[in-house]
Formats: sequence, structure tokens, C-alpha cells
Amino acid sequence: MPLALEQLDLRNYDLVISSESGPAKGVIVHPGATHICYCHSPMRYIWDMYHDYLRKGSLPIRLLMRPLCHYLRMWDQLSSMRVDQFVANSRYVGERIKNYYGRESHVIAPPVNVQDFQLSSDKADYYLFFGELVAYKRAELAIEAFRGTNRKLVIAGKGEQLDYLKSIAPQNVTFTGSLTFPEVKKYLANAKALVFPGVEDFGIIPVEAMASGTPVIAYRKGGVLDSILDRETGILFDEQTVPSLLHGLETFESGNHSISLASLKEQSAKFSVNQFIVKFSQVVSAEMERKAARLSSPLNTSNFCADLR
Repeated sequence: MPLALEQLDLRNYDLVISSESGPAKGVIVHPGATHICYCHSPMRYIWDMYHDYLRKGSLPIRLLMRPLCHYLRMWDQLSSMRVDQFVANSRYVGERIKNYYGRESHVIAPPVNVQDFQLSSDKADYYLFFGELVAYKRAELAIEAFRGTNRKLVIAGKGEQLDYLKSIAPQNVTFTGSLTFPEVKKYLANAKALVFPGVEDFGIIPVEAMASGTPVIAYRKGGVLDSILDRETGILFDEQTVPSLLHGLETFESGNHSISLASLKEQSAKFSVNQFIVKFSQVVSAEMERKAARLSSPLNTSNFCADLR
């Protein structure tokens, strides 16, 4: 993919925006062009989750990954120098950009179609886990937290862990499988709260839940720190453990918070498509003006010297 991206002929473009969680920023643009990278995450399989992917791979994959990822890390860092301005989709991603590339970034949350969801105060007797059923989403943590309680948990979505999760789930945990969009809206609107125990780079589902009038009980790490207001639009728990998640559920049920439909609506509106367009357009305009000013400024000969000895 790095080789393929470098073959794209972008010489006729004055503005290039790459949107990536992989190597898309590696495109080559002409010297006068402005290249803005909207980064959803540095490549996780070569950086912060490298050892997770390595451990799960077969022997041939592990043998191939070690030298290949070594090369990709060097290429990834070098190609980051081709970007004029990074935009991160959360502060969490911004810290990784700074750590791996040594670059600062603007933080602009991704656009969410919050207008497609309706606030609802009519709640049913269940909590909701919703998302792709893969290991880092930590659905099994939610299952264990509901085991032995009278609380009901609905797990919506599908993925490689579906059969495993069904095999360990008690009777108060049910599965929906794949859902249509109208069904998604219904489950989000009717749930007491969304349970979100994983770590996401941003996490669009919590914003959709808030736009539906549904609070979020989330692990205090990752992109949710940019979207969830603790005890105003949800409850943040401190550890990825059953006791910590249970404490979050109990805090929510105790009413020891100020969560309201008004606060959920106000917070979710901050992540609308229109808000994204305004903020991203401002970054684009400012960066293009900065680039044009730098290219048009007179050459400062005091910056050059010659050793004539």
C-alpha cells in the first residue's frame, strides 16, 4: 500500500486532504500544495497494538510481521514529514501523533449525523452494548458485570466473538445480531444507558446514544473523554474491571448525578456534521493562507552563509 499510494499523481492539486488510520498520508504532492491529514489513528498494528496483533497471528504471520512492521514504522515516520498539518479526531489520537511522529495537531471530532436520532425519555428495562464484537471492545467485561444481577443487558451487533460471547452469557444477557438502522435507533433510544467498556480512538456510538437521550457508562480512557461529561451525560468508571464497571452502574442507578435530556441534547449537538464542516474549513483556510504567505515572502539572505576559507 505505501508503494501504491506513492504512485498517485497529485501534481495538479493545490490542496490534498488525506483521511487515514493507515498509510494514506504517504501520498506525494507538489511543493506548493497544502497537505492536511485527518488522522483517526496512527497505524495501530505497527504501533500501540503491535504486540496484540503479533501474539494472535499464526507462525508464518509472526515471522513476516517482525521485519515488515519494522520497515513500516520507519516509512510511517518519514511519510509524516510530508504532511503540512495534522488534524486528530480526539485528544487521545493527538497524543499518539505527537508520540510517534513528533507533530502537534488540531483536534476536531468526526462528524456525527446527530439529526438522525430523536431524544427519548421513554426507557425500557435494559442496558445496551452496541458495536462490532471484537476483543478490544470488551463485551465480555459487560457480560461479567451483569452476571448474577437482576439487570438486563442487550448486546447488539456481530463479529468474530459472537459465538464465544453467547457461550459465556447468562440468561439476563440477550443478543440481537445485525440490526437495520431503524432498529439501531430504537434500541439506542429505549435503553436505560449505553455500556461502553472498551477504548476507542473517538467513539461515534456514544454520541449517537446521547443524541437519542441515552446516557453512557464508559471506561475513563480514549475518545470518550472528549464526548462524555462525567455525571452530566454519563458515568465514567476508572478501571476495565467488573467491580469498577459495577460501581459505574450503581452510581448511575443511585441518581447521584445531574444527567438530563437537556444536557444530552446540548452535548451531542457539538458533534454535528455542520460543526465539523465549520471547524475543519477553518483549519484548511488557515493552513492554506500560511503556506501561501511562506512561499510568497522575500528570501531572507541572512539565513544563509558561506565558508570561503
